[in-house]
Amino acid sequence: MLDIGLSLIAFIVAIGLLVSVHEFGHFWVARRLGFKVLRFSIGFGKPLFRWRGRDRDNTEYWISSLPLGGYVKMLDEREGPVPDADRARAFNRRPPPHRIAVLLAGPGFNFLFAIAAYWLLFVTGVPGMKPYIGEVEPGSIADRAGLQAEDVIESINGEPTETWEHATLAILDGLLDDDALALRVRGADGSTRDVELDVRGRIFELTEPDALFPGLGIRPGPVLPVPPVVGDVVGGSPAAQAGLEAGDKIVSIDGIPVETFDQWAALIRERPGQTVELRVERGWQWDDAADDGFELRADRAPVRTLTLTVQVGEAEVDGRRVGQIGVSSMTRVPRELLPPGWVERIESLRAEQRYGVFESIGRSLDRTWEMSALTVRMIGRMVVGDVSIRNMSGPVGIAGYAGDSAQAGLSAFLSFLAIVSISLGILNLLPVPILDGGQIVYQVVEWIKGTPLSERAMAFGQQVGILLMILLTGLVFYIDLSRVFS
Repeated sequence: MLDIGLSLIAFIVAIGLLVSVHEFGHFWVARRLGFKVLRFSIGFGKPLFRWRGRDRDNTEYWISSLPLGGYVKMLDEREGPVPDADRARAFNRRPPPHRIAVLLAGPGFNFLFAIAAYWLLFVTGVPGMKPYIGEVEPGSIADRAGLQAEDVIESINGEPTETWEHATLAILDGLLDDDALALRVRGADGSTRDVELDVRGRIFELTEPDALFPGLGIRPGPVLPVPPVVGDVVGGSPAAQAGLEAGDKIVSIDGIPVETFDQWAALIRERPGQTVELRVERGWQWDDAADDGFELRADRAPVRTLTLTVQVGEAEVDGRRVGQIGVSSMTRVPRELLPPGWVERIESLRAEQRYGVFESIGRSLDRTWEMSALTVRMIGRMVVGDVSIRNMSGPVGIAGYAGDSAQAGLSAFLSFLAIVSISLGILNLLPVPILDGGQIVYQVVEWIKGTPLSERAMAFGQQVGILLMILLTGLVFYIDLSRVFS
């Protein structure tokens, strides 16, 4: 429930902020180009607070009850009578270039927000990890290319890859180009070599959600050895009946020493129906008040011996039932249980992107352009069917990402806001009649013709736009719900 609440709050903050930025762009440019603005509202619905400006327009400012965006209401003869004194300032009376500028300002401010967000991130430092490959699946695309565990990707198609984020964007670019990728990697021995990652013809399968690295056969980052410490015990299971408890460290099984949880689990799976002897070190206590969520204390009791009968599980491997006892591993590995040198190894793979105040301007412009171009290309590929539409997210999916990024910290949440702001700007530029892009098309046609479109043509366009948005909304809700229930 706490996760759902955080996701909901983060979603409201994100959408409320970004749509308000979008509407402020319309408002700001409209005021400077001589349009009469009747109302600027942050949020929708009934006003909670409202006041009037002291300018000549006497504009209303509202803080409304539904904090999911906002709107700008301008004077327009199509919506009612307009006094003669204000007619020249009505939206429909302003020159088409001015109207186009006002319509472009909303998406433009979304891109400016992304640039500002990336600038702040680069100035304060963006934490990341070097593109270190932990595992390569035998027979996979990466294996056939010659990539190996402990390789670090130094560049892709000649572009340096300082972090996994850089590498991921470069791989996606190559996928969308349907071309092979030229990688330069540094091996565990320090030598560099060139490899070719052939991703041609695999756009659809590798752009499925969460399919990129598994599809390539790569496990990013160091593969941490999970110690043989019990995380949870299922009530009524053989482990619970034998007296195993969360925090118990397994020393050996049937006299065989174990060093990792996977090694212990493999020995259990090989013994369905057998009675086994476990040597257990007890006294590892969890402390939820610790900074990292737990703390392992060293006041251990002597090693004790437990006996249990392994249950015959439902799962089969090579036609044989496997054993199970009803325990799981720790979800996080504390530093105290990592093998010697692992902490230093992980720290050596950290990479922070931090630049000066002025250099960050160029970096933020580059990043905003890269993300915008990638988004446009993904949308184009989705339209022609080369990329799965499951990459789209609706409110449920966005709320989940918002909550996850908020939990990860301010830097992650700001990066999330930048990406969503770019997406919002691009979405509003699509030539759909009820969006800014569709309205811009109307103004361009009027500019070329010299006369406005007929009311009938505009009404038809609005109906088509509403239908498209209803279909799109239904689709993204379906994708969200199928992702949740799957």
